[in-house]
Amino acid sequence: MDIYSSKFAIIIIIALVSILSLQVMTNSNNTNQMIDSQTCELYVIDAQINAKQYLNEFDEKCLDFKNLNP
Repeated sequence: MDIYSSKFAIIIIIALVSILSLQVMTNSNNTNQMIDSQTCELYVIDAQINAKQYLNEFDEKCLDFKNLNP
């Protein structure tokens, strides 16, 4: 198979797209952002060590709600 043929290019493109889609599907479980109910800080749960990893970002709606209900 010649590397300049169109079949080779199509096979490479299909392989790269399938690898990319597989990576996106496997990483989607690790990127669920959650909100700490006490501090309104966003965090993700690391699946490997099963621990929270805080992102140093705060949810504005949560902070507004906490300010309305002291």
